[in-house]
Amino acid sequence: MRQTTLSVPLEVKPESASRLSALIDAIKLREDKNEDPLSENFGRIIQFVPSLHFMSMSVFPAAEYDPLFILEANFDGAPGPFWAQMEWLLGEDLRAILRCCKRPLDEDGALYDAVTERGARAPVAPYMEARTQRPSVFHHGNRGLTRDRILNDYALFQAVRAELDKPAAPEAHHYHSLPPQDLHAALRTTMLPVHRWLIEPAPERITASENVGEWVRAIAFVLVALVVLSLPGLLLASLVPWGADLALMVIVALFLSGLTYLNRRGRPGTEIESHFSALAFLLRQYVKFIVAAVIYIVGASVLLDIAVSLSSGVLYLLRISPWLSLAEAFWPAVHVVILGLFSLLLVTLPLLLFLLRRNENRDSFQDAPQVNERMLREMLRRDDWVTQNHMGSIVLIKPGILRTIVIHTGHLGLGLVLRLVARDGYLGSMRTVHFAHWSFLNNGSRLLFFSNFDHSWGSYLDDFIEKAHAGLTLAWGCGVGFPPTRFLIYDGASHGRQFKNWALASRAVSRFWYSAYPDLTVDQVERNNRIADGLRKASLPDKEAVLWMQDL
Repeated sequence: MRQTTLSVPLEVKPESASRLSALIDAIKLREDKNEDPLSENFGRIIQFVPSLHFMSMSVFPAAEYDPLFILEANFDGAPGPFWAQMEWLLGEDLRAILRCCKRPLDEDGALYDAVTERGARAPVAPYMEARTQRPSVFHHGNRGLTRDRILNDYALFQAVRAELDKPAAPEAHHYHSLPPQDLHAALRTTMLPVHRWLIEPAPERITASENVGEWVRAIAFVLVALVVLSLPGLLLASLVPWGADLALMVIVALFLSGLTYLNRRGRPGTEIESHFSALAFLLRQYVKFIVAAVIYIVGASVLLDIAVSLSSGVLYLLRISPWLSLAEAFWPAVHVVILGLFSLLLVTLPLLLFLLRRNENRDSFQDAPQVNERMLREMLRRDDWVTQNHMGSIVLIKPGILRTIVIHTGHLGLGLVLRLVARDGYLGSMRTVHFAHWSFLNNGSRLLFFSNFDHSWGSYLDDFIEKAHAGLTLAWGCGVGFPPTRFLIYDGASHGRQFKNWALASRAVSRFWYSAYPDLTVDQVERNNRIADGLRKASLPDKEAVLWMQDL
């Protein structure tokens, strides 16, 4: 099942910021604290937006720019039906919010006028869809599980636990005395009359077409990156005689590597010993790299061979040079491609590492970021009411062409990797993230981060710092004031106290936050799903039944 993560950032009129916050608070008060004591909190959203997992509305104030309103949503399916449901439920509330926001200066200005003018009845959904910002990196915990499936699995889990807690009749065997296979059969017989959906096979969490598409995009990214990084060698091969080009590359590699080695240390007092080793990671990927290199050499050589042969044919027709056949052009093409691959290792990567270290040594950072105490108290007041919490953050991005290229490319690559490795409901060894994403705002000058997570904010960041500091540093290290980094992935977020203070200073109050299943952790959702999938089957083999029973 396709799941969508998006955000709608809108600049706020400074004079309307207080009114906007009051409007959002009023929506929360109406939906969260329903006037009917018999109805559940957020009952209207649960009923009329059945695809929605999480949603938030926040106002981000800052000294560097006017306030920013952001609506963030995570839901099942395509955006069209979601916005139609939101229009029906909160259309007039969103219209009032838009009137507090600035008129855009691009082609959406006319649409804004139609939505916000006095007495307007034009739907707001098209404007919200037009201003939608897609994430640069995102993670879906419990991936492929729709909201309804999560809630059905939870209702089944509660029913199973209630059944197991019942006292046994005098003439019957208690569930706890049954062997695993018999226990499974007995519970399935009991649950089927109420939960008829157990008869149906479990829907695929990741479809075959989705899986193929993600692998194709990842492979295409790797191949394009190899081509771009190999360009110095391809250019050198056409300008320098064979033998001299390789020698020149070795000299350049030694020179740049020596300079980088001399600057390998972090700033005094900032270097953190890390268990993550980039070299060890690359060595573990050695076989994959060799396979990718062979595929790249063969594929790029064939394409270059065809291009050379066709271009020489055109020159032959113009009587400029002889025509090279495919066979004659193939080995020169192989030579150029292999040389390009050598240049990636001997020129491009050493040059990038040298320039990155040079930039990192000149970066500014914050030892003690200023935190708005009033806003901090407001955030703490809203946290830890349920099992889950929410955070939003916006930081300025460091300037520079190289930094911009590396960060955008890094986010693209990180996003593709996450889609391939984070498929079991968890983000690596972290089991606390439901939905999270980064987005570039305002022409790439700011970085937005939203996360819906389990437990407290402090323990959530501790989890990141301990288990995913390298990825966190890569994704967030472009932020102004971020703790000093080394080679994009070292140090940075490993400075736990500094990183927490920096992240806290960039946060804003989540004035409206909705969760469709506020009492469930990521781990509990997966547990419920395993129990449900087991009960969908008419019978289980003995070993599988033992494992299934452990989740009860």
